[in-house]
Amino acid sequence: MNWQPTSTLETNWHALKPLWQGGEDIVKTGLPHEQLPPAWQILLLGDGSPTRHLRLLTREPIEVDVIDMSPIGNDRDRAPGGIEAVPSPRLRRQVWLRTASGQRLAYAVSWWEAQEVDEYLQNRALPIWDNLSRLHTELYRDIQGIYYGESAELEKAFAEAGPFWGRHYLFWHNGQPLTLIYEVFSPYLKRYLG
Repeated sequence: MNWQPTSTLETNWHALKPLWQGGEDIVKTGLPHEQLPPAWQILLLGDGSPTRHLRLLTREPIEVDVIDMSPIGNDRDRAPGGIEAVPSPRLRRQVWLRTASGQRLAYAVSWWEAQEVDEYLQNRALPIWDNLSRLHTELYRDIQGIYYGESAELEKAFAEAGPFWGRHYLFWHNGQPLTLIYEVFSPYLKRYLG
């Protein structure tokens, strides 16, 4: 199915209201361990696949619930810095990452060039990384920001009290930006990460 937008839709996405945030300097150096334990830093600041990490932590397959795919045209969509690197018109995709048994572990929103999304997300029921791995797509994950913040919507959705840790990054492929991704992780992960 081709997701070329003919008009834009008004659909919100769940951005954190930051209590604290850090940019690329923090991403490079990390945080003091009393602020963010090392295991959380590996998840948030590492350049590996979060879905793979979540599977290793929980020992369950990680599944995706796609909750939104909206054409946004040229709109900035309240997206983090870096959105301008993704060619327009754009499409916004929102998902829950959960275990096969149903525990929501993360929320993610990504912005794609509308004309390219079908090439890279051939199976929308799979996490982004699984889609790209099947295509043997070489990527560079350029983490640009980290957040600690609140969201009433995410508290409800995760059934966990905030605040929450999140991040945003650009995926690069063949020297070009492929997608901008914003992720927020459930405090449920404290059971595994401390």
